Amino acid sequence: MSKMMPTLELNPHKRIPLLKIKTHHPDHEPQLPISDTKSHPTRPSASDLPDPSPSNNTGTIYFIGTATTILSWHGARILTDPNFLHAGDHVHLGPGVTSERLTDPAVDINALPPLDYILLSHYHEDHFDRLVEDSLSRQFPIISTPHAKSCLTSPSKPEPFQNVTALDFFDSLIMPIVQPTSTNSNGKTPQIKVTAMPGKHVPPGPLAVANDLLGAVPPTNGWLLELGYTTSSETAQNTQVGYRIYISGDTLLIDELKQIPQWLHGEKIDLMLVHLGGTTIPGAKMPLLMVTMDGVQGVKLMKMMKPDITIPIHYDDYDVMVSGLDDFKKEVNGAGLQDKVVYLDRGEEYQFQVRGL
Repeated sequence: MSKMMPTLELNPHKRIPLLKIKTHHPDHEPQLPISDTKSHPTRPSASDLPDPSPSNNTGTIYFIGTATTILSWHGARILTDPNFLHAGDHVHLGPGVTSERLTDPAVDINALPPLDYILLSHYHEDHFDRLVEDSLSRQFPIISTPHAKSCLTSPSKPEPFQNVTALDFFDSLIMPIVQPTSTNSNGKTPQIKVTAMPGKHVPPGPLAVANDLLGAVPPTNGWLLELGYTTSSETAQNTQVGYRIYISGDTLLIDELKQIPQWLHGEKIDLMLVHLGGTTIPGAKMPLLMVTMDGVQGVKLMKMMKPDITIPIHYDDYDVMVSGLDDFKKEVNGAGLQDKVVYLDRGEEYQFQVRGL
């Protein structure tokens, strides 16, 4: 008998405020500053379709910077790896390791539209910075690793977080999206299935053993988001998947990633967000250890996962990132995979269509 997955409701009409101190926007809901909208390089975008209406089932990924994005679909919004520091700010990445941010986010945290959840790959300051941690409402819902949950909810914190859900590798949960009755007459309920995927921030071997003892670099998850529908005659556990998004998280190219295509049993990944940068510690001047994929590993991951489209993120925002976007582009072009990649600048979004409505 299959294991019942927990259910967490997404209700865009009854959101928990993101910040402790509410930002007042009396006249309107804040809008993201979108500088450009990109779509599949070989398929028509929603605006090119005969009837560019909500029934065409459009979703978007908005790139803020680092690994910070917003997934929007059917009124729900999920924020990934919130990092809102600015150029010149510093983060602590481990004992004796700090890094300077080189870029600004596309939008500040207090100018975001209302959100539903945070999806946090791991508890590291370049993914969950001190500004974010200090600013967030302790009731705002977060999905992350067991390690991150233990840190965020620790009684030793002056203000522990109260609404954190932990998922270990290949654990899943279902997130039905509450819809107004007027938009749900076909009897289908949109929902997102979230599954934690394997990842390792430190390469296997003696360094990984030492890191486990010291707790210097935190454990990390990747994520698989399956967007789809269930009908009134089906249980919420059964999602008719119309679009799959794989987010690599801050992992290296490790053997455990081969389990992901096996777990999918031949089902395809529509979109991959790959964390790159070739992040080195203690830093670019003394690159002793690489802890995120560089351009070479990123293309190898594309060949392993075979996504329809890949979007690179997390590649140039901090001075510990030594393998920038140009490295990845060179490898992509060398492999003949140009039509499989969409490049987003901070402030741009990617628009996609979910099958099945």
